[in-house]
Amino acid sequence: MIWNIYRMKYKIQYLTAILTVFFVSCGIYSFQQSYLSPDVKTVSIEYFPNMAMLVEPTLSNTFTEALKDMFTRQTRLQQIEADGHLQFSGEIRGYDITPTAITSNEVAAQNRLTIRVKVKYVNQMNEKQNFDKEFSAYSDFPGSASIEQYQAQLIEEIVKNLVENIFNASVGNW
Repeated sequence: MIWNIYRMKYKIQYLTAILTVFFVSCGIYSFQQSYLSPDVKTVSIEYFPNMAMLVEPTLSNTFTEALKDMFTRQTRLQQIEADGHLQFSGEIRGYDITPTAITSNEVAAQNRLTIRVKVKYVNQMNEKQNFDKEFSAYSDFPGSASIEQYQAQLIEEIVKNLVENIFNASVGNW
């Protein structure tokens, strides 16, 4: 009798795990959800100019488009040019390469690329959620390599992290 209960419990857990993997992999369900009021219908995301001392020419466009793409994929909001119910503006403030590990010969064993973005978020429907703050993310690469060897990969990874953090801070209720 007890053995049958454990076996049934195991089957239910197994089935639940398989269905969860199926729904997540098919895109039917996502663990990254937004919590938006039903009256929020539009979002406007301005172009984020690169105001960093060291300028990577494609970074502004890459970041702005990634933020727009996140809202397209993760919400039901319509993107408009200006005056959306949710509004994002700001600028890229930093694109810095710094050594993080130094060898005994005082040579960098590892370097870090850090990108900082200042974001102003306005929620026209709930101004308590508004913020104006800076987000940063980084990724490391070997000190023996030049930034050019890893730049595209690092920017993609860092921008993804920045966009997720901004999304979660604004509509993810994190």
